[in-house]
Amino acid sequence: MGSFSIWHWLIVLLIVVLVFGTKKLRNMGQDLGGAVRGFKEGLKEGDAAAASTPAARVTAQEGTVIEGEAREKVVNDPEKSA
Repeated sequence: MGSFSIWHWLIVLLIVVLVFGTKKLRNMGQDLGGAVRGFKEGLKEGDAAAASTPAARVTAQEGTVIEGEAREKVVNDPEKSA
């Protein structure tokens, strides 16, 4: 039983073409290609947006990204709250 030969895959491809037709397969291929293209563009936009934020810093030694904001430390002074 094992793996399929090229002839098995050609017969499967022929059956798929006969069932769906070339026009429907072409439309599905275009839709799939458009989805992949949109996904890649989204990844590029996400990377560009992440790189342009001022909170992202890259250390030269380790190559890691440190994200965060600097905040003022609040100290509870009992004399000021009274």
